[in-house]
Amino acid sequence: MELTTDILKNLIKSAQMAIEHEIGCDECFDELHELAEMELAGKSPAEAMPLVKDHLDKCGSCREEYKALLEALQNIENGQK
Repeated sequence: MELTTDILKNLIKSAQMAIEHEIGCDECFDELHELAEMELAGKSPAEAMPLVKDHLDKCGSCREEYKALLEALQNIENGQK
């Protein structure tokens, strides 16, 4: 497989954007409830949990799980008011 200039540029860009410590899906999933609760409380989850936020930005599966959890919690919260 021949590496084209575009592929090399994308690889370099990805490497530059990578953070030193990343988390995987399992660790992210374990933290989703805290992130959702923070967001519902009006706090900045991106500042408090940057590794989880970074993972959600990169992983569509975890992002969908987070959106579903957040929506469920919002529905529960709205039902209790």
